Amino acid sequence: MTTRRDFVQSTALAGAALTIAPRLGAASSPRPRPAPKRILVLGGTGFIGPHTVRTAVERGHEVSIFTRGRTQADLPDGVEQLVGDREDDLTALEGRTWDVVLDNNSRDYRWVQKSTELLKDAAEHYLFVSSISAYDQSTIGGYDIAERVLWEPIIDESYRRFEPEDGWKDGDEAPYGLTKALSENICHAAFPGRTTVVRPGLIVGPGDRTDRFTYWPVRIDQGGEVMAPGNPEHSNQIIDQRDLTEWIVHLAENGIMGDFNGTGPTGRMSMAEMLYGVRAVTSAEVKFTWVSESFLQEQDIRPWQHMPAWMPGDALSFVSVERAVDAGLTFRPLAITARDTLEWDKTRPAEERENRRAGIPLEREAEVLAAWHARG
Repeated sequence: MTTRRDFVQSTALAGAALTIAPRLGAASSPRPRPAPKRILVLGGTGFIGPHTVRTAVERGHEVSIFTRGRTQADLPDGVEQLVGDREDDLTALEGRTWDVVLDNNSRDYRWVQKSTELLKDAAEHYLFVSSISAYDQSTIGGYDIAERVLWEPIIDESYRRFEPEDGWKDGDEAPYGLTKALSENICHAAFPGRTTVVRPGLIVGPGDRTDRFTYWPVRIDQGGEVMAPGNPEHSNQIIDQRDLTEWIVHLAENGIMGDFNGTGPTGRMSMAEMLYGVRAVTSAEVKFTWVSESFLQEQDIRPWQHMPAWMPGDALSFVSVERAVDAGLTFRPLAITARDTLEWDKTRPAEERENRRAGIPLEREAEVLAAWHARG
């Protein structure tokens, strides 16, 4: 008799094979090298910045970065480093021209207002890194839909995005999802027909200090009984920051305009497939115990914080990436992302590893598992 555990393991391994196989070929095909461009990166020293810059330079482009000059990063020789502040000092950008602007660090729509106003006649193309959080998921998120399993995505690039509520006025503070949606609108208005919007999901891989995915390779490598959240069949989407940034450079150098969901993989990946895929890169003895959404809620275990890279239900963890794939987005195998993330994590300072920004402490995990087993 096939148990649920046997079913989950077999479907996870089979699904991983199906989703990884086509990605191997896609990621291994080198992209043709177009004419060099002058690229301005707003940011460039944070998580996705350095690999963006390195990729652009390796592709033969001339790169300038605009930062506050506070964060050191390993950047190639020849990168022009302009210093200022998107809040109140864009002086270093005045009187200059570029072919493409890559805006990858806007946390405030008012920053985008200032940069697009200054640069709308100084560049041909503006690429804005937004987020799938720009989608108004208020009716599709939360524990109330925890049992819902989707086999086809319901969110594509035309799905409704956040809009200001009554009483909100331009200049007011805006929450993250709204600020991304407003920023997209500002870019399109300032660069009509010359804007690219990339909406990533969870960006992962070596260099990610948020621990929102890093937790899983680290925890699974520790071995033992690992608490796995919710329904193993629910969807999960992540994207390696190297795949994302290499594709962003591809969009920039080829002048590809439009709105795209920048997450992955190509096919549907379940939470079980992700966890078993991560398990494949470690020799640790691991047992996954799947704990229901309702019980996690009772125990005050919060999605995204205590259980990273997970939300109840499927909708915002399974958005369509068809347009992005058609526009050249490719994916390296999950095993490579997990292995590289784990190896990078072992190089982090001990204090950083001991005070992770996401994930459940081992002691609390053991308490919840004990209560779950006692519930029977």
